[in-house]
Amino acid sequence: MKTQRIGIIMNGVTGRMGTNQHLNRSITAIIKQGGIRINNDLTLMPDPILTGRSESKLKPLAEQYGIEATGKPYPFTTDVQGALDGKYGNYDVFFDASGTLQRAGFIEMAVTAGKAIYCEKPTATETAEAVRLAKLVEDAGLKNGVVQDKLWLPGFRKLRMLKELGFFGDILSVRGEFGYWVFTGLDYDQPAQRPSWNYRSEDGGGMMIDMFCHWRYVIDHVFGPVRKLVAHGATDLPKRRHENGSVFDCTADDSAYAMFLLEDGTMVQFNSSWCTRVRRDDLLTVQVDGTKGSAVAGLREVFVQSAAETPKPVWNPDIPQPINFYEGWQQVPNNMVYDNAFKIQWEEFLRHVALDEPWRYSLMEGAKGVQLAELGMKSWKEQAWVEVGDLS
Repeated sequence: MKTQRIGIIMNGVTGRMGTNQHLNRSITAIIKQGGIRINNDLTLMPDPILTGRSESKLKPLAEQYGIEATGKPYPFTTDVQGALDGKYGNYDVFFDASGTLQRAGFIEMAVTAGKAIYCEKPTATETAEAVRLAKLVEDAGLKNGVVQDKLWLPGFRKLRMLKELGFFGDILSVRGEFGYWVFTGLDYDQPAQRPSWNYRSEDGGGMMIDMFCHWRYVIDHVFGPVRKLVAHGATDLPKRRHENGSVFDCTADDSAYAMFLLEDGTMVQFNSSWCTRVRRDDLLTVQVDGTKGSAVAGLREVFVQSAAETPKPVWNPDIPQPINFYEGWQQVPNNMVYDNAFKIQWEEFLRHVALDEPWRYSLMEGAKGVQLAELGMKSWKEQAWVEVGDLS
């Protein structure tokens, strides 16, 4: 059997998401499983080099995960340009998980070096910039992709299955609830659990630019194209504590509420907040109501209720509710093992790079998420519905 190496420059993976989901649970996991087996004659094997600004952060990651995967540390360097130029070996793919505001510069460097490009979302904070980067890569003829991980979560995969099986009949509405309480760091013995830059718009933070990028690809690929939206945002908590201990003024929205009207007339609503306390099945729940049945999906589990099993409540506030509404739902079985969502998309992208297999999650698809976020901000400012046009 032939093993084909795919060199990957992994830039900016010292952050929480980059370390956990991309370095550990994706690339290292793929190496540990013996690569990506294509057939009896071919296996694709990732070979990463870690790049970033801080040698003191890169070195322990390279040692921990490299030794775990291959028995020796991964190579690493703070010389990103040198890695792109081949100074440390030949690499096929450039992956970026750095800050949003730094992404354009790294993508431009990778384009000049002629690398296939894969990166985290959002690709920019403005639609025009996201489109510019997408066209820059496309015009250079380079394979490219943006992380759209939630499409491979078990919950959304099961929703797609139910839709394809016709379980819902005609879908009438979709309602999503997302978020949890993110501590400000100002309360005694309650440290914040998310980076402070998320709450500063000047650093690329904000709920809309963060989560509307997710909601765009989820809605487009599971339910249908978005054609119109109305949104409202809020900065609910005015001050938070920085990692250096100082207190700063929050300038970004930490809650966002939106209605998305789809091309076929379906209404989709998403409430997103870092200032809400959870009393639901999961941190993200999505309810889909249709003429023949409904489903409520979390990140992994989905519960369904068909038309035949739907109870007939009677409004009577003078007596205790006689119906336990949770009992009328059935759990969708887990008939297969669901792998990590980030890892699945990594495998598909690497197959696209090495074998030219079909791929649809390009930088231009990522630009659509930035567009939805920017239009959400516009709707909030103008207090009006706005049209979602096609990107070109």
